Amino acid sequence: QVQLVESGGGLVQPGGSLRLSCAASGSIFSINAMGWYRQAPGKERELVATMSSDGNTNLADSVKGRFTISRDNSKNTVYLQMNSLKPEDTAVYYCNADRVRRVGVYHEHSYWGQGTQVTVSS
Repeated sequence: QVQLVESGGGLVQPGGSLRLSCAASGSIFSINAMGWYRQAPGKERELVATMSSDGNTNLADSVKGRFTISRDNSKNTVYLQMNSLKPEDTAVYYCNADRVRRVGVYHEHSYWGQGTQVTVSS
């Protein structure tokens, strides 16, 4: 089985910064895309940022210029640097690993982390 472990959430004042990390573990052969989604109370889960294995990124318009996604393929880890945080960034942030191929398994699967709370408030 593949597990995603997130860390780095918390409470921060508007204008502050946080860095989220997500490490995938298990008998992983390859991961296509890794990224972050978020879900605020009463809203649907939305894409924040993703990065493919070859470095292509996709960021939501609402976070462009403030958030940066990076990835260490050797560690199966993805990071989200969040700067200039706003109250509207408050949400549970979920890590996703897409099209994961496990060693000895033909089919690819998508996996989710348990979520980490980010609260932006004064």
